Formats: sequence, structure tokens, C-alpha cells
Amino acid sequence: MKLSKKTRYGLRALIDLSADSDSHVSLTSIAERNGISQQYLEQIFSSLKKAGIIKSIKGNQGGYFLSAEPKDISAASIVRALEGDFILEAEQTPADSKVHGITEAIQSCIIDKVNEQLNGLLESTSLEDLKKEFLANRDYNESMYYI
Repeated sequence: MKLSKKTRYGLRALIDLSADSDSHVSLTSIAERNGISQQYLEQIFSSLKKAGIIKSIKGNQGGYFLSAEPKDISAASIVRALEGDFILEAEQTPADSKVHGITEAIQSCIIDKVNEQLNGLLESTSLEDLKKEFLANRDYNESMYYI
């Protein structure tokens, strides 16, 4: 599985939004800080808004904010909102096919286990975890002194 650019940008924007969670944040400022086209980010935020992950306030002083605490937003819900279902799909073979047993072996020994692990990882990783990792890396890079 490969995360699409849409999902990567969505995660990036939500981490940015959660790190600046004191108030609502304009789409323009998120787009500028993250090097994402504002028009593309509007499409991404539309999907996130439909999924109930973010909310918006319209108007001159408007902007976006998280609909819940970052600790209550899972990476799985974000990926699902932007990608749809993120599991590896089973190969469809007729039951009377000569390769049906082989296909079932691959499904149970590899695909089902990958899906289980992937789902567990994404469900157990919150936006708060991503935000903390971002802040730790940002603070570390800002404290570096180069000659």
C-alpha cells in the first residue's frame, strides 16, 4: 500500500493545524507553511470536513479547527477519509479453480496479517502522537547550531 499525495498532504496539514490549535487557522497559512497548493488543500479539507475531522468558520476572521482533541483523532480515520478503505484486497478466484488453495494460503498467511497489523497501527496512532513527533523534531532542528 502506498499513501497518496492527497493523504500525505492531509496528514501534514492536520499535524500543522493541531500544532497551532489555540484558535482557528486559515487555509492560506497552512498551505504556505507546508508548500501545498491552496486549491488542492481545499479539496483535501472538504473530505476531512465531510468525515467530521475538522470544522470551519466562514468569514474574514474564519478558518479551520479540529472537531475533537488530537488524541481522539486516529490516523486510521484520517486515512479512511482521504483514501477510503486502506486494506489490501483479496484476490478473487473461483472455488473450483486449480489455484484456489494457493490463493487462500496467500490470503491467510500474508494479506490478512498485513491488514490486521496495518489497521492496528493506524488505529493506535493518534493525531496527538504525530503532533508530538513533529514538535520534537522541529525543536531538535531549531536547536541545532551549524558552522
